Amino acid sequence: MAQQTQMERVLARWQRWLDRWPTVEALAAATPADVIRAWQGLGYNRRALALHNAAQQVAAHGWPDDLTDLPGVGRYTADAVACFAFGRDVLPVDVNVRRVSERTGHAFSPAAAQALMDLGKSVCLARVPRCGICPLAGDCPSRGMRFEPLRRQGPFEGSFRQRRAEALRAVLAGREPDDSEAIAALARDGLVEVRDGAVSLPSPAL
Repeated sequence: MAQQTQMERVLARWQRWLDRWPTVEALAAATPADVIRAWQGLGYNRRALALHNAAQQVAAHGWPDDLTDLPGVGRYTADAVACFAFGRDVLPVDVNVRRVSERTGHAFSPAAAQALMDLGKSVCLARVPRCGICPLAGDCPSRGMRFEPLRRQGPFEGSFRQRRAEALRAVLAGREPDDSEAIAALARDGLVEVRDGAVSLPSPAL
C-alpha cells in the first residue's frame, strides 16, 4: 500500500483492510471486485489485484523462499518484508537508503535499515540535505553539497492516470464510462471487464 503513496493516506486504510481481511486466506477468498472497492483512494489500482493474486498464491502454496515470486513484488518490497516481518539479515534498499549509501560511501548492515530510511526521508534530502543535523556528516564526503532535482512524475490533474481513475470510479458507482481509451487500459490491467459493450468490475475466477 505504501508503494508510491504517502503513509498518511495508507495507515487508516491499512487498518480497515486488516479488519476486513485479517489473514492471507481471508483476502484470497475475497472477490476481485471487493478488493478493488476497498482499495479506492490509494491510487495505482493494479497493486490491489497484485496483492489479491499474491494472497491467493500464498494461501494455495505457502510463502515462497524468494518473495519476488509473488505477483507485484519487486526486489525492494521483498527485502523490506524479509527484514521487517521475517527478521532476515537483508538490507532493503529504497530511494532513501540508496541516497545515504551513495553520498556517504558506506556499506550499512541490515540492522540500520529503519534508521537509514528515516535519515534519508528527513535529513539527507534529495536536493538540499540538512547536513548540519546529520549524525554522519563528520565523515561524509558529500557534506555541504547541493543536488539537481530528479525527474518527477507529471501532475495527476489532466493526466491519463486521472482519466483512468475517473473511469474506474464511474464503474464502481454503476455508471457507464464514456472514455473508451481509459476503459481499454483498465481492461488490459484486469481492473474491469467489457462484455457486449457493458463495463463491469472483474468477476471471480471459476
